[in-house]
Amino acid sequence: MNSRQQICVLPGDGVGIEVTEAVLPIFEALRLPIDLKFGQIGWDCWRKYGDPVPAQTWEIISSCDATLLGAVTSKPLREAEEELRFSLRGSRLSYVSPVIQLRQKLELFANVRPITDILGDKRYQFTVIRENTEGLYAGLDFDSIPAEFEPVLARHEQNGAVWKRQGSKDASMSVRLQTSAGLTRLFRFAFDYAQRQGFKRVTLADKPNVLRHSGAFARDLLETVAADFPDISAQIENVDAVALWMVRRPERFGVIVAENMFGDILSDLGAGVMGGLGLAPSANIGAQGAYFEPVHGSAPKYTGQNRVNPCAMFLTVALLLEHLGHHSSADAVRRAVTHVARSESRTSDLNGTASTSEMASAIVSQTVAHAERLL
Repeated sequence: MNSRQQICVLPGDGVGIEVTEAVLPIFEALRLPIDLKFGQIGWDCWRKYGDPVPAQTWEIISSCDATLLGAVTSKPLREAEEELRFSLRGSRLSYVSPVIQLRQKLELFANVRPITDILGDKRYQFTVIRENTEGLYAGLDFDSIPAEFEPVLARHEQNGAVWKRQGSKDASMSVRLQTSAGLTRLFRFAFDYAQRQGFKRVTLADKPNVLRHSGAFARDLLETVAADFPDISAQIENVDAVALWMVRRPERFGVIVAENMFGDILSDLGAGVMGGLGLAPSANIGAQGAYFEPVHGSAPKYTGQNRVNPCAMFLTVALLLEHLGHHSSADAVRRAVTHVARSESRTSDLNGTASTSEMASAIVSQTVAHAERLL
């Protein structure tokens, strides 16, 4: 039996490739029993093969213990069709973001976004946990009204609905789908996470004063799960109020849990609270698999300039190492990132002059030093 762990590395597109290459020396420096397997993913795969996640990549992912993903490029449907190689155009291939494919195919229902006061005086530390597979991003998005929904809309219109439309083609609609099983596993994951990390509060960010029925549905499930965690307080707050207090008093939160779209918005707001997307890591976790990625995009205009902040990828690696059980190494990486982000060896987004590779080298050196102290 192989005692070494396997990590699938998918560098992605644009600066994702550069940042991944700059960060990978951390694995050798830490001397962990980990092997890296490399695969392809992203926009070049779409253009060449008509799928941003080729079959061979899925095979590599399935053979590994976890996946490390660099930033990937996604574009609207029209641009996606135009950039296919000529022989594939007109073949009715449908572009689906590789991130969506990974989350759905691997059933990675929880997106974990730690928010830490890296640049300040450690005033706050909380985590946004976003549902990944349901909610307003469940795929029930229509450019006209499906026939099945016409009776529902007609009833509302007969009862004095304020909207005005002329037939099914005169409106679009999206449906927020939330299942009992989906919310229950999300809430249980959030409370388990809070318990492991020492947080004493779980806050559901929703809009129950407007979305009354679906909000009540979620509330009942939250209360059922919360009963199994008597040492952790649970509450529901309006998502707009949560956004306000994340900016004004982030220290009041422990774990914030939310459906897909609300969680998407709040997690990026959390990155802003931290100081920018260059500091924001994420994990996508399910019952079986997991993949880890920095939050920032592929930033094509910065490709080749060696100027992108690598901190988000290092902190993403820390999440991956923690997931695989290498807790002291993960802690060493986080300490190193905090040290370097406050030093002279920081990139321009942090008001420094260091390049990507220079900042990455400094973080690797600091990680080794912190790892030795933690032994």
